[in-house]
Amino acid sequence: MANLDDYNAKLAEIQAIANEEVTDPGIPVAIALQEAENLYHCSLDDADKLSVVGIERTQIEDIPIRAGACREAQSIWNKDYRSQQEAQKEWTIQAPEAYDFRNDLLASLRFAYRKNDALLSRVRAITDGTGHADMIQDLNDIAVLGRENPEPLTAIRFELTLLDRAAIRADELANLLAEANGDKADPNEAKIIRDKAYMYLKVLVDEIREAGKYVFRKDSKRLKGYGSQYRRMHR
Repeated sequence: MANLDDYNAKLAEIQAIANEEVTDPGIPVAIALQEAENLYHCSLDDADKLSVVGIERTQIEDIPIRAGACREAQSIWNKDYRSQQEAQKEWTIQAPEAYDFRNDLLASLRFAYRKNDALLSRVRAITDGTGHADMIQDLNDIAVLGRENPEPLTAIRFELTLLDRAAIRADELANLLAEANGDKADPNEAKIIRDKAYMYLKVLVDEIREAGKYVFRKDSKRLKGYGSQYRRMHR
């Protein structure tokens, strides 16, 4: 719960960061979080010396709180991202069946309404358009048309319950496609918050690191604690 508490405590400040100031982290977030924790312990030991150059103890003590908020934001983003990936996998399974179902229904409608030009014209209108969203709309349109004109369908022993199934599938598939596309509840919101939370942490980490590098510029042993091992290894 600590990470969630940190997240809730800092969310307003995180959201206040302007979108144009935010970029993707240039370092894996898990590594950045661990390095922030390392910096916290290092700088806490040096708090008195850092205070001489303007770093307050309250700033140092804020590192683990910002890190906890960022860790929670990362977890939320991972959850949303995995949900989208799962929806995409499910869509690839369900979509072919849905297209076949749509095509079978259209074949039945064409045959049932073959002697009625007006109804055939409405069937042809349904077949206009391409793409997943159009297929979903087709299923709903088929249900509406079939319910309004059931007699010719009954005459060819068409199961009218399939019209109900078509309407239900249209709703289900619309929701699934939205999840697969990440269109539900702003697809980027969780990632934007994650990136802002990282930026919020990074600003403080950078400030303390710069101060530490200055204070310990002649002490190589202490100086090490104020650099990023990840960035040193990837230069």
